[in-house]
Amino acid sequence: QVQLVESGGGLVQAGGSLRLSCAASGRNFSPNAMGWYRQAPGKQRELVARINSGGSTNYADSVKGRFTITRDNGKNTVYLQMNSLKPEDTGVYYCNVVYVLAYWGKGTLVTVSS
Repeated sequence: QVQLVESGGGLVQAGGSLRLSCAASGRNFSPNAMGWYRQAPGKQRELVARINSGGSTNYADSVKGRFTITRDNGKNTVYLQMNSLKPEDTGVYYCNVVYVLAYWGKGTLVTVSS
């Protein structure tokens, strides 16, 4: 059974920073891909950033240059460093991990005040 434990959300003022973490357990090998999605109130869930096992990354255009995704394969953990946060970054951030199947975390709330 794959389990994902997210941490790092919270309330921050515009221009501030947060770091999200997501630790995966339940498998003896690293995930193929790890990523973060977010869902703002009244909107669909969208990809924020993703990193594959080789370290290749892709980002939503809205976060390029501000957010950085990294992973620690030894710890099966993915991180999202979020800088220069804007009110429009507010939402629930979900960790997504792909082995053969995709798994979702329960989400962590990020609130950016103006």
